[in-house]
Amino acid sequence: MLGRSLAFLLLLASTVDVQAEALCEIVSVRSRQITEFKVGSDTATFGALEFIGGIEVTSPNSLFGALSSIRFRPDGRSFVAVLDTGHWVEGAVIRDDAGRLSGLADLRITSMTDGSGAAQREKWRVDAEGLALRDGEVIVSFEQSHRVDVYPNPGFSSSRPVRQLSLPFPVEELRNNGGLETLTIAPKHGPLAGAAVVVSERSVDTSDNLLAGILEGPMRGVFTVVRHDPYAVTDGAFLPNGDLLLLERRFNFASGLGMRIRRIAGGDIRPGAVVDGEVLIEADMGYQIDNMEGLDVVTTPDGETRLILVSDDNHSILERNLMLEFRLGSYSN
Repeated sequence: MLGRSLAFLLLLASTVDVQAEALCEIVSVRSRQITEFKVGSDTATFGALEFIGGIEVTSPNSLFGALSSIRFRPDGRSFVAVLDTGHWVEGAVIRDDAGRLSGLADLRITSMTDGSGAAQREKWRVDAEGLALRDGEVIVSFEQSHRVDVYPNPGFSSSRPVRQLSLPFPVEELRNNGGLETLTIAPKHGPLAGAAVVVSERSVDTSDNLLAGILEGPMRGVFTVVRHDPYAVTDGAFLPNGDLLLLERRFNFASGLGMRIRRIAGGDIRPGAVVDGEVLIEADMGYQIDNMEGLDVVTTPDGETRLILVSDDNHSILERNLMLEFRLGSYSN
């Protein structure tokens, strides 16, 4: 009996070891082009944005999906993304002869590792929601187990975090499913001097404003963002001129899904400020949207400012993985 119990324990231990190994898979996907943003209309201009094109992406690999945030490399083609299941995604976009998005290539999904170097499997520990890239670092914000981890770059996908960025407000103020959705890096030469900035999804102060923070530098401190119910902030990115774009999502059973992008003046972001801004675009289920969770700003070689948005399908057959691209007028740079 003792021998059989020992054998079982050894088998269990070996299973745990296998589960703790970091997984890396090459993932195949299929893409369908989206040529109209408003369903049934060839209109290209929506508010301050011009729709360039998009894709709907599917994969036979069950790992693919649940995209929370995406950041493009300086080449404007290759990208890094995070899944809220605790995985990295690396890949590149493909464009057709007209320069419109047509697919994804070189897609690789890798398990994130914790401080001990093991792959985490518990959802509450690896709910990655925000992502930022800067020289030598890849930075990720996590919900539920609220934290901001810094990984080395290159080598982030096979490395444990090397440090954490502390928050300028008590972590206890963050809601379990409404925490640090937005993580972005301010321009180096602006007043925030390249600092990491976070904005919460639904965590609010006593005035019902969204908690936000400048995590580093001489301007380190707390600011808040005016909350417009029923919208919740899901991601954000800085424009070259220092203004902050916030992607917001709403959902209720009466009106379904909606999304919008709000622009916050960069000069307003400072400790103690309460910030708000103009809405650049707003869309409902009459448009090609889904559960929009990721936003990045890309500058093309000829100086155009592009916005690329991605959705989170929650690994549900009722939702879609979308990537949408818009052009922002040159006056906005």
